Amino acid sequence: MSNMQNSIQLIGNLGKDPEIVHMDGGKKMARVTIATNETMINQKGNEVQETQWHNLVVWGKLAEVLENFTRKGSKLAIEGMIVNRNYKDKNGQDKFITEIKVDDLILFGDKNGEIV
Repeated sequence: MSNMQNSIQLIGNLGKDPEIVHMDGGKKMARVTIATNETMINQKGNEVQETQWHNLVVWGKLAEVLENFTRKGSKLAIEGMIVNRNYKDKNGQDKFITEIKVDDLILFGDKNGEIV
């Protein structure tokens, strides 16, 4: 059960093409957002869909997989951990962000099920 302390699994669609950053030493990092949808019945009895957006950070070979085989709309499953961090923006303002550090992923293709 210790592996469940900070573990998250999501299935969703990429909200944009992966942003690839080349780090020192040739290592790659990808930043991307994934949308997950939940359908529910509201108080008026109408079916509504709620979308949640999640910030993903992907390193190394998995970043290369995203770079080469995904684009906006691609469907994938991810497994990782939630990371919270603080930073100062370009104006010196303190910012707080929650991200998911991806440890594993499975590609399902784009919205039509096609791998790029």
